[in-house]
Amino acid sequence: MSGKRRATLRTELADADAVAAALAPDNTPEMSTRVEDGTVVTTIERETTGGLQSTVDDYVVNLSVATQVVQTAERFHDTNHE
Repeated sequence: MSGKRRATLRTELADADAVAAALAPDNTPEMSTRVEDGTVVTTIERETTGGLQSTVDDYVVNLSVATQVVQTAERFHDTNHE
């Protein structure tokens, strides 16, 4: 089978811009991340199904970490600027 495999992941978040910015350094050339109406949209293309699955798995972990970091930073900022 030839051609690339593609997955598009959409995650609606209150802090979509900040999370997308936190994810950007981890993007590979096969990935693109953007924000659409408060939703982080990431498209991943890989040559193989296994490669796509691996990249999606890595992305989901990175998304979770980025979301936690942004939320922690906002709590820290709110606590220190009240």
